[in-house]
Amino acid sequence: MASTAITLSHVDTKSPARASTASLHSRQHTLQWNAAGSRTRQQKADDVAGDGLPDTWFSLHSKNKQLKEPIYVSEVMEKSINPSFAFFDLEHTEPAVTRGDDCIVRVWAREGAVDDWLLLLEVDVNLRSLQFVGRNLDTFHHPLPPNCLLFQLSDGIYTAFTDLPGDSRNLLGRGHKAGPRELSSSFDALMQLANLDDCIQDALKVRTQLEQEVNELLLGSHRHHALGRTFAGEKEQHSTVYNALQSLRRQTLQLNRRKADLGTALESRRAATRAALADAGYQSRRRHRLEDELRVLKEARARVIDQSTGQMRRVGEDLLAIFPIEALKSKPLHFTIGKLYLPNSVFDDTNRDAIAAALGFTAQLVYLLSLYLATPLPYPLEASDGNSFVHDPISIGLAQRKYPLHPISVAYKFEYGVFLLNKDIEFLMNRVKLRALDTRHTLPNLKYLLYILTAGSGELPARKTGGIRGLLGGSSLSRQGSHESGLGAKESQDRVHSESRRNGSLGLTRVTGEQVGDMDGTFVTAVKATKAAARLS
Repeated sequence: MASTAITLSHVDTKSPARASTASLHSRQHTLQWNAAGSRTRQQKADDVAGDGLPDTWFSLHSKNKQLKEPIYVSEVMEKSINPSFAFFDLEHTEPAVTRGDDCIVRVWAREGAVDDWLLLLEVDVNLRSLQFVGRNLDTFHHPLPPNCLLFQLSDGIYTAFTDLPGDSRNLLGRGHKAGPRELSSSFDALMQLANLDDCIQDALKVRTQLEQEVNELLLGSHRHHALGRTFAGEKEQHSTVYNALQSLRRQTLQLNRRKADLGTALESRRAATRAALADAGYQSRRRHRLEDELRVLKEARARVIDQSTGQMRRVGEDLLAIFPIEALKSKPLHFTIGKLYLPNSVFDDTNRDAIAAALGFTAQLVYLLSLYLATPLPYPLEASDGNSFVHDPISIGLAQRKYPLHPISVAYKFEYGVFLLNKDIEFLMNRVKLRALDTRHTLPNLKYLLYILTAGSGELPARKTGGIRGLLGGSSLSRQGSHESGLGAKESQDRVHSESRRNGSLGLTRVTGEQVGDMDGTFVTAVKATKAAARLS
């Protein structure tokens, strides 16, 4: 049976299950639909549907009693009154099926949500007695009865209905015969095919017998095979257990090695811990010792700072005594140094020698302050009475680096030198965290700086033994013993002023400059000790 499809026409679930046999000689009439009108057909359709259209499927059975199972079971067509099932092919079934010319078709249906399937139709079909309808149903106008089966084979559509009149059947027969004739095989070829089919069937029977004999032999030796399977299973289990044992042994060896490595690492860590504890004890003792030393140094630093502050006050008082800076009552913010008036960056040519001497005093005072404050000047000074100079090693593109601090014919050089001197004073003020109100005010800024340096409460500290080693008048004015070195600031100031009155005002510059330049190094030593203590902390 080649590719085949089955269509069920006008499903009627009200009709009881029945069995019919279709043949060319006898037909059974079920229901007459020829004279039925549209109202009747609509009523029948409503009866079929009920609460809903039926679900249908069919099964194909063989008449061979040895084949108890269905040959084919179709899909379920839901909610359809004219179900058309899919094509199916029986080429791969047994020869008893493919060579047979009759079968049983059973159609099953159910209505609505009913779970039980009911046998709607059972038809005993003989393929030789099927009636040809046509290639398709386009030219077929005869009404089909309820529950009519249509078989769509490879060459057209066939049916097994039994209610057609005789003339209609003759017309169908004549129409079928009028078709084109097709050549078929010869009798000899058909006989050869029949013989070949018989041989194939014999071979299949022999194969079936051999299979039965082999099965009997296998059943007879079932115990032997059971023992063999048991032995094979035990052997496989033994192999599995042996492999697992070997794996566990390897894991044990690895774990033992790992344990040994961990023991070695643990011992080394214990040794490192003991060494670290010992070193921690040493470091702790060393830290306590260093803390004690640091505390002592901080105390010494505090004492040195106090002493240095006092010494700086004393040095500032001495410098103010040596280079007195006094304000002019007639001009505000105008001062004299050594009773010589120095204008604030505005000079005239009326008293050039006095301006040169005042600038010489100022340069000497700034130079000494830079030494006592341990602050190198950005523009180095060359103080030499009324012939002082200032150097500019910083600026770029200058034709010369040395500028005078006394009036000369080229005014801009002198003015630039005074500007550099004022920048040095501003630099010293920044060193002690002061800010100059106006850089051009030379003596006011210097007075302000000395005022801050000498500010403080309490008595000024006495000069240490050793005093000032001056060079007043050669060897006769050299160091004259500890009594003179131990003089206070007032006695030293009076002595210096008496010597200056004997030697003149310009000599005062030379003598006092040498005296102050060779003062004892107490202040410088205190500053160095303070820096050392700060670095240690």
